[in-house]
Amino acid sequence: MAEPLPFNDLPTLAQHLRDELENKKFVLLYAYNGVGKTRLSTEFKNLGKDHEDEGKRDTLYFNAFTEDLFTWDNDLEGDSERTLKINADSKFFAGLEELEMDNRIRPLLNRYADFDFRIDTGDWKVSFSRDVATGEGEDAKNVTVDEIKVSRSEENIFIWCFFLAIVQLVLDGAKAYAWVKYIYIDDPISSLDEHNAIAVATHLARMLKKEDSTLKTVISTHHTLFFNVLYNELKRANKYFLCRDRAAGGYALRNTGDTPFFHHVAALTELYEAERSGKLYTHHFNMLRAIMEKTASFHGHANFSDCIRRREDDIDGVLHTRIVNLLSHGNYSLYEPREMMDENKEHFRNILHEFIERYPFNPKLFNETDKKEEAI
Repeated sequence: MAEPLPFNDLPTLAQHLRDELENKKFVLLYAYNGVGKTRLSTEFKNLGKDHEDEGKRDTLYFNAFTEDLFTWDNDLEGDSERTLKINADSKFFAGLEELEMDNRIRPLLNRYADFDFRIDTGDWKVSFSRDVATGEGEDAKNVTVDEIKVSRSEENIFIWCFFLAIVQLVLDGAKAYAWVKYIYIDDPISSLDEHNAIAVATHLARMLKKEDSTLKTVISTHHTLFFNVLYNELKRANKYFLCRDRAAGGYALRNTGDTPFFHHVAALTELYEAERSGKLYTHHFNMLRAIMEKTASFHGHANFSDCIRRREDDIDGVLHTRIVNLLSHGNYSLYEPREMMDENKEHFRNILHEFIERYPFNPKLFNETDKKEEAI
């Protein structure tokens, strides 16, 4: 496994991504929530701004800030005309009035949702409607209910389809978006089920792979399935695991290699390195439990405890299960980590090593860590 690339801060990392995109079309990043994916997308966007020309920029981005460009007006007085307000000051909506966005968004939205919408470009708002079945037998019919408030997940998918429609305009060379050189997408599918995660990733990849496009794209996510679909669709992309470099106080990019990447494998490697270094913190039990839960599910077991080897001094197999249960339910901060007590470190080592020995993980995952330790 290649040595991780260290970075002191997010602006330096963002500049590195821009440098890589000089020769690559795509960069994929996998990272846990809380590592700094959204902040990284903001730093990347900021590097493309011209501070002398306030309106000049080069990055169209989708992240949590994009979703904040839409806010609900719930009509508190009348409680009937609920609309989603659009922030007209954002350059994100540069072509809204001229480019018939309704007709561009609707085919995309129909892939994932059963509601309809109408954009009012005069008042900069969106209203939603849905056909509802009423009556029975011969009296059965569909009635359109207007001014509805869609669910949070439906709102998210509408905004995502809005973004995709703009990406398509960029790819088609629309003048309103001629300023876009880069697209940065951060976690677009937090509210989607697995089926839609696959559909969204596949559709996105095939849209961006347009051969005659010079557009460069970064996609970051914490969603394992979404990442793996993109991994297989965008085969020539640079693919990394993004993590905090706790020893140096910065960040690190680790190449995921030439085989499909699963985040639990990277997490297991991180735990192994932490155990070998002796720098074990309480949140590492959370990570270990998550890995065991995925392993148990893969092997058809009902509980993660089935992945814990029963020792001679624990015939019922309950001791280590109780320890993992107890120590993985605390509200532990990744930014203010609490070191484990020595006794818990010993339990952690035993559980981790027995787990690695029991399941045939590739030993090369851990060889680099062992070589580093031998060299010290």
